[in-house]
Amino acid sequence: MVFPRTHRPDAEAILVNTAGGITGGDQFSLDIEVQTGAALSMTTQAAERAYRAQSGEIARVTTDVSVHDGARLNWLPQELILFDRCALHRRLRVDLAPRARLLMVESVVFGRAAMRETLQDVTFQDRIRITREGRPLYIDGMDLHGDAAAHLARPAIANGAGAMASVVMVAPDAQGHLKTLRALLPQTAGASMLADDVLVIRQLARDSFDLRRNLIPILEHLSNNTLPNSWRL
Repeated sequence: MVFPRTHRPDAEAILVNTAGGITGGDQFSLDIEVQTGAALSMTTQAAERAYRAQSGEIARVTTDVSVHDGARLNWLPQELILFDRCALHRRLRVDLAPRARLLMVESVVFGRAAMRETLQDVTFQDRIRITREGRPLYIDGMDLHGDAAAHLARPAIANGAGAMASVVMVAPDAQGHLKTLRALLPQTAGASMLADDVLVIRQLARDSFDLRRNLIPILEHLSNNTLPNSWRL
C-alpha cells in the first residue's frame, strides 16, 4: 500500500497488487477501518486483472470495511478487467456507523476491446453488501458462468456492452446531487435514490475507454474534485 502526499486534510491510500493480477487459487483479503471523524480515499495503482485459471481453481478476493461515526470513505478502485477463462469470487462488505459517509465505485471490463478479446468461458461471482449497523442499505450480486459474451449480448442483460460500473453514495446530501448527475450521465446509465441518503448509479459502456470517460466527471463531482491522481494516468 502506498500513501501519496496530498494537500488535503483527508488521507489517500493506493492499493498495489505486487503479483500483477489475480489468477485461480489466489487468496486476497483486506480489512479496512476508518476511525471516528477520519476521511480516507482508497484506490488502486491501475486496473486489476483477473487472468486465466487452471481447471478447478477459483481465486477469492474478500474486502471488509467499517466506517465509524462522523468518518468518510471514498472507495474508488479502478476497473477490474476479466480475461477469458478467469475464475474469481469477489466479496465487498461495508458497514457504516449512523453518521458515516461513503462514496463507492465498482467497475468491471469484460475483456479488452482494443485487443478484440471475448469472454467465452469465465467463472465470475461478485457480491457487494453495504449496511448501516448491520441493516442493509445496498445489496448487489453478479454471476457470470460460461459464455459471458453471449449473455452480455442479450438486450435484457447488457445489450452488447463491454463494461459496466456501479456507483453508490451514502450521505445526508445525496439527493441534492441527483439532478446534476442525471445531466452528466450517458444514455446507457441511470441514477436513482434507494433512500433519502442512498444514491445509486448504474452505467453500461461499449468499452473501458467510454466507461472511464463518463465516470470521471461523475466521480469528480461526488468527491468534490478530489479524485485520486492515479485515475487520470
